[in-house]
Amino acid sequence: MTNPASSAQLTIKHLLPEDSTVAASLLYRAYHDDKLFKDVLGGSDAQTYESRLRALIREELSCFGQSAQPLIGLYQAQSLLAIACVFEAQTELQASRRWDWRLRLMMSAGYLQTQQLIDKEKTIREALADQGHYYFLSFIAVEPHYQGQGLGHHLLDALDELVKENPIASGLGVFVSEADQNAFFRQHGYEKFQVLTFKSVQGELLFKTRAAIMEKSL
Repeated sequence: MTNPASSAQLTIKHLLPEDSTVAASLLYRAYHDDKLFKDVLGGSDAQTYESRLRALIREELSCFGQSAQPLIGLYQAQSLLAIACVFEAQTELQASRRWDWRLRLMMSAGYLQTQQLIDKEKTIREALADQGHYYFLSFIAVEPHYQGQGLGHHLLDALDELVKENPIASGLGVFVSEADQNAFFRQHGYEKFQVLTFKSVQGELLFKTRAAIMEKSL
């Protein structure tokens, strides 16, 4: 049985390069049953879907790392227990979505699936265009044996600090399609910004403003 995580033993830091494989495993397990990814990546059988999901996570972690986007890890000693993958608007991430990234993902996940993922990101960026320079939470995952111990809350607190430390950041957005996800983020001050539909999956784009984050810290 896994020992409970004590907050005194937890540290927040950028993902260590040697933990990229563990991070990919955490994300894979967290998003294996995600409705949107199943809708977009789903193939003729479970094995095809799982292969495409692994490819997507691998390419996304690589892309985020190469463009120096925030990959925030929650550690207990040297063990990675949770991760949040965030991109910062108006940075090099868009430039890194060049043809080599697209080609690698097309080869492993499929042309149509890659295009749908790109269209999803474009739709979110367009919806948040008026927010200026914001952060967006693309992925968040907690080691299954440590779920229910508040580690996700620690991660969101760390993301608040990320916004506070960047004077031009307007806030942080996230897209959710599950009721429990919605309740989790709303508990942290995220508010409904816009309803979005991708293929057959409808969800809410939530946003937490810099003002709300600063007010919380007072």
